Amino acid sequence: MGQTLCCLQVEQSTVAIKETFGKFDDVLEPGCHFVPWILGKNVAGYLSLRVQQLDVRCETKTKDNVFVTVVASVQYRALANKAADAFYKLSNTREQIQSYVFDVIRASVPKLKIDDVFEQKNDIAKAVEDELEKAMSTYGYEIVQTLIVDIEPDEHVKRAMNEINAAARMRLAANEKAEAEKILQIKRAEGEAESKYLAGLGIARQRQAIVDGLRDSVLAFSANVPGTSAKDVMDMVLITQYFDTMKEIGASSKSSAVFIPHGPGAVKDVAAQVRDGLLQGKLLQ
Repeated sequence: MGQTLCCLQVEQSTVAIKETFGKFDDVLEPGCHFVPWILGKNVAGYLSLRVQQLDVRCETKTKDNVFVTVVASVQYRALANKAADAFYKLSNTREQIQSYVFDVIRASVPKLKIDDVFEQKNDIAKAVEDELEKAMSTYGYEIVQTLIVDIEPDEHVKRAMNEINAAARMRLAANEKAEAEKILQIKRAEGEAESKYLAGLGIARQRQAIVDGLRDSVLAFSANVPGTSAKDVMDMVLITQYFDTMKEIGASSKSSAVFIPHGPGAVKDVAAQVRDGLLQGKLLQ
């Protein structure tokens, strides 16, 4: 009906290319237009002004000989004021854009190592966008944005990279564990040293207290009982302690057999040892 009445409706965000006898005549903007086909005028086609997206997968090789697949996403649109160029100059816009993307990526990525490709993906995207902007503006297209959305190394390379990362983390964990064990051993050794020091100090104080007690007892007994010497008092004290010890050993039901020297000579030896202890105690004071 529209063709019969020579009326044409152009949708929003779209332009129509009008020709007269096969020659470009005008660009029809959105709205209703009169196109008298009987006068040789017709619409050659329509051109969308919406932003379109093209995803390009490009396989290339890095500087360290790793094959990667780079996925670039290009967002572009036709310019209304250059609609004729966009319609007539390119037969396949998407293939043209894809060719430029291939060219830039395969010129940029081989200059970088695999780690640098991941770190500098924004620089690669900027290089692609700049090249596309220069080339496509001639044909009436605007490059809105270019993104590197994915970088996929070869599966074997990806597995090796994961193993390297895992090994590095395991090495770090082992170092941390060894450092923790080292700290524990140091603290344990310091605790044992402190414990032994305190135990030795306690034993020294215990022995000093025993020596001081015996000395005070001997001096008090000698002062209160005339005619006794310190040696006599010490011998009596030692004999008393000796028999008390024998009594405790015999009274214990769980004690095993204990062989000790018994007789006056044994008591004499014990007395000599205690006297030596008293002399050492005096020297310590």
